[in-house]
Amino acid sequence: MCGIFGVISSEYVNRKDLLYLGITSKRRGRDSSGVVSFSKKSGYIGVRADETIDKTLRSADLNNVSFIMGHSRLITDGLTDNQPVYRDNVCVIHNGIILNTSEIWDKLGLRPQQSIDTEVLAAIANTYACETNGAEAIVNALDKYCKGSVSCAIAIPHKGWLILYTNTGSLYYGHKNDQVYFHSESYPLKKLHCYNIQKLERFKLYDIPVSSNKVKFTARNTRRYNMIPSLEVDSQKSRFLEFNLPDLRRCSKCILPSTMPFIVFDDSGVCNYCNNYKAKNYANGRKRFTEILESVQLSSGNGCIFPFSGGRDSTYALHLLVEKFNIRPVTMTYDWGMVTDLARRNVSRMCSRLGVENIIVADNIERKRLNIKKNLVAWLAKPHLGMLNILMAGDKHFFRHIETLKQELGTNLNIWGMNPLEVTHFKAGFLGFPPDFNHKQVFYTGLKNQFHYQFLRAKQFVDNPRYLNLSLYDTFSGEFYRSIQPKIGFHNIFDYVSWKEDDVEHVLDLYDWERALDTTTSWRIGDGTAAFYNYVYYTVAGFSEFDTFRSNQIREGHITREKALEFVRTENKPRYSNIKWYLDTLELDFTEIVSRVNSLPKVYETY
Repeated sequence: MCGIFGVISSEYVNRKDLLYLGITSKRRGRDSSGVVSFSKKSGYIGVRADETIDKTLRSADLNNVSFIMGHSRLITDGLTDNQPVYRDNVCVIHNGIILNTSEIWDKLGLRPQQSIDTEVLAAIANTYACETNGAEAIVNALDKYCKGSVSCAIAIPHKGWLILYTNTGSLYYGHKNDQVYFHSESYPLKKLHCYNIQKLERFKLYDIPVSSNKVKFTARNTRRYNMIPSLEVDSQKSRFLEFNLPDLRRCSKCILPSTMPFIVFDDSGVCNYCNNYKAKNYANGRKRFTEILESVQLSSGNGCIFPFSGGRDSTYALHLLVEKFNIRPVTMTYDWGMVTDLARRNVSRMCSRLGVENIIVADNIERKRLNIKKNLVAWLAKPHLGMLNILMAGDKHFFRHIETLKQELGTNLNIWGMNPLEVTHFKAGFLGFPPDFNHKQVFYTGLKNQFHYQFLRAKQFVDNPRYLNLSLYDTFSGEFYRSIQPKIGFHNIFDYVSWKEDDVEHVLDLYDWERALDTTTSWRIGDGTAAFYNYVYYTVAGFSEFDTFRSNQIREGHITREKALEFVRTENKPRYSNIKWYLDTLELDFTEIVSRVNSLPKVYETY
């Protein structure tokens, strides 16, 4: 989940071009960076730093460099070990996540010396480099051993080899002035006027200067905060989490309780959410969806962008696109600081299995998390359930980055995998925003709706001035991109193809999709925020997203009311591991925050 790039030249690398390659890699990860370069004067030297790649490049000695490869990292594995990884005189930069490193080490009969998954690629390269047709033997071993997404550059100086390899297609190369440029994406190569730009189908072998000397590395370790808190499975602290079973009045048809905002029961005890519900109509849906795809004239895999969170619904949608509609989209993942490693691993798993490209866009995670922290502290100062979803404001920039990628790839078509049963009217409802039963999207759009919604929020800002902090621009601009900016070429596959949980779970099992250890459900497990806000909703109001989701399943005829009640009794149980991870990530005290939530007045009365 990183950006890699490089230049191979018989003369000297253009410094300006190199800086551009690095800067365009930064959006894929800015947690750390590193480069390895060669010059006749210095030989092979490397730098690893806890800083963005543009800073590393600007401070590096790039005079008379004829070969360089660089890495801009989103940390997913091995906090203490930055790339490039160096082992056995092999140097590697890697984009992706290898899911089976322990298994590979055992097969190689070796032991890791570092904590980062990339090290195993260097070990594979060194093990097979001396075989006949060594470069191809290395590539065959990568195919054989590695599970998960791997796009990498492997430099073996004593052989004079540079191997570019990918199992997802997330690596491009082109030529300029008799030099070879490579990058995780094609767009930067086009902007630099490279010619004959190609998506790497599997591997390419290039000559680089031969040297038997070790690469000399320097390191700048400056990180002051914890990028990846530990995920605790159990602890004595879990006892602070409460799980009551309030005896609430519920709809006689679905399971929505009396604490649901704007709920009204008729004489039969059926709620207005049921009485106004319109079942999904999928008549000729697959045919209509196929016609949409055909009308766009997809070309070379870049005709469609697919937002991919790594969650179960986008996973199922990606499977349908590739296996049922024969479309290989460019997937895009937005990391705003609350994407869990589990979700990242599932992105890696699916992209490698389906052979689809993944573009990761990583925001300034430290700043994003600080914004969340400011808003959570503000919320706790004067709690109001209608303002709880401000904790998710930062992820709405997903929509902005989709528009940027559409321009870069020259397409308008973006297909989403939004579950139509995920409608959660109550989040805005607690703020005083009434449900629009005729609205078809899972989120409200349009200037009128947004004006009303933000007016209700503004009243809360006046009542609680702590919300007036440095996160405001991030919050409001995100809402603009999601709810106001026109959506061109926007399609949700589940508007045409029915979503059924049994089908989804079956597909997840086909791919050995990873599930969470602290819950029985596969929903919302890749989102670091969901366990916390659902705990708050349930503790205060006696229900959560699970109740609304299961109620929609009842209305669609997917499950019975009795089964739904059985599900939510399990699904609403507090997820200690995820809640602890969330609060640790924000550098907030678990016991203090949970105790504060537990003390909030309840909005329900039992009967």
